[in-house]
Amino acid sequence: MRRHGWSGDIPVDDDAAVHRIIGAARASLDDRGTVSVSEVATALGVTRQTVYRYFPTLDALLTATAMSAVDGFLDRLADDLRSVTNPTTAVVEGIAYTLERLPHDRYLGLVVQPGRTSAFAAGVTSEVAISFGRSILERSSVDWVAAGFDGDGLDELVEFMLRVLQSFILDPGGPSRHGPELRSFLQRWIAPAVDARSRHIPTG
Repeated sequence: MRRHGWSGDIPVDDDAAVHRIIGAARASLDDRGTVSVSEVATALGVTRQTVYRYFPTLDALLTATAMSAVDGFLDRLADDLRSVTNPTTAVVEGIAYTLERLPHDRYLGLVVQPGRTSAFAAGVTSEVAISFGRSILERSSVDWVAAGFDGDGLDELVEFMLRVLQSFILDPGGPSRHGPELRSFLQRWIAPAVDARSRHIPTG
């Protein structure tokens, strides 16, 4: 029987198809530094309409490709936060590290390009974004429950961090801050809010 599309190797289900499309997008980025729906379709031996069935826009494909690399980014963040036990330091460093490294990550940098929307820039309270924010906090050695951040408190802290990240991503503007200057800025304005909440440890 003749097999159509996918160069004769048809995916067993939709999950397999999505995995293969994202793999082709990552390969295109690795080889050429760019990706398009046409390039992905050609590499897979399918039509553009087939790719659009799973990813209705190029932005959707770019976001999925970026998020497929999030574990590697978070593993590197883990090394940066591994020895951090203070909740305020973890929040400040988590935000600073993400702001500094995100634009330079080959895949995750896709979603912070000017004019792009993403899990970080739009839909800041989406499930994907919340999961990303929680992963930032969980990479540290902070005992969040003992620090007073459990349940709704931790969820609100994640939302707060994501909204700060969102504002910087949407409008990096000026003055441009990096390294110690960025951390000093965050320490002056973000730390007091986290300190105030971390001192309130619910009882009962």
